[in-house]
Amino acid sequence: MAARTRTYAVVGLSVVAAVTAGCSGSGSHTGSGSPASGSTTVSGQNKPAPTESNPPGDIPDNQVYVSYQPTGGSFTGFTLKVPEGWARTSQGGTTAFTDKLNTVKIAAVSASGAPTVGSVANTVVPQLRTEVPKFAAPEVSEVTRHAGHVVLLTYQGDSAKDPVTGKVVRDAFERYAFYHAGHEVDLTLSGPVKADNVDPWRTVSDSFTWR
Repeated sequence: MAARTRTYAVVGLSVVAAVTAGCSGSGSHTGSGSPASGSTTVSGQNKPAPTESNPPGDIPDNQVYVSYQPTGGSFTGFTLKVPEGWARTSQGGTTAFTDKLNTVKIAAVSASGAPTVGSVANTVVPQLRTEVPKFAAPEVSEVTRHAGHVVLLTYQGDSAKDPVTGKVVRDAFERYAFYHAGHEVDLTLSGPVKADNVDPWRTVSDSFTWR
């Protein structure tokens, strides 16, 4: 009877050991999988979102504009809005406002008659071909702005080489020819071809007013 009891005890211990080992192995496998899965999830949650930025040349939507009225040069009888904070340079009758890759250039000249689509195509376009590196894709049309009808010339060309980086940017140009009583004001807006500056350029060109 004692021998039988010992046999049962041995068998019982063996069964318990087997069950314990099985549970231990199962727990070990689950434990090694869970942290890995949890680690991946946490890493994904903590990963910072990529910083969004405007494409090169895009003028910010919150750009502020200020009124500009020339005080010198051959003609001062007009005003328009220009982006606030842009660097200003003047040479002769031309004034330019520049920030990074964008430029607003204003040139006032005397004119015997109002510019037309034909005169701009036959006179201005050939001149720009000699002045603008890799001048291309000229299109001349008549559009309406707040000041009235105006001749618009759009084209592309290479910017001047950056003195620091040596890089050249492919620019898109909008040249508006305003005319009033013997005076012509040429407003040229330029920036990288891939920049979306439709609204800013419309703000500037639509703000032009004769005084």
